[in-house]
Amino acid sequence: MSAPTPYLHLPGTARAALASYAEVFGCGSTVHTFADLGRTDGPADAVGHGYLVDGPVALFAADVAGDEPVFTSAGLMWALLGTADPATLRGWFTGLAAGGRVVADLERRPWGASDGQVVDRFGVHWLIGFEGEE
Repeated sequence: MSAPTPYLHLPGTARAALASYAEVFGCGSTVHTFADLGRTDGPADAVGHGYLVDGPVALFAADVAGDEPVFTSAGLMWALLGTADPATLRGWFTGLAAGGRVVADLERRPWGASDGQVVDRFGVHWLIGFEGEE
């Protein structure tokens, strides 16, 4: 692995988040439950470790247990700038916005690039954009 990979600790929503991200990014996901990992500090079917498989975005997620801190994205956003063609990036923006909140529409900016921001329904803040024409 050559780059940092986000690892989200979620409040019982890791399975739904991974399924949603797999759908948005057109890939698969793998989930290992607390029971699979031999953990007894939470519900047996809670996600102990999960990740996206064979997709354009790397991401891990798990459900929190006990006093573990829950992911918050205050002051942080995940940038997907130029990581795919413009049509794909627009599709990702729309998919991530479903059930979430658009912070700034994905549109052409005065400096010539197009970008936008969305906070998805799991609280993850994304910056999506591309250079040049579509």
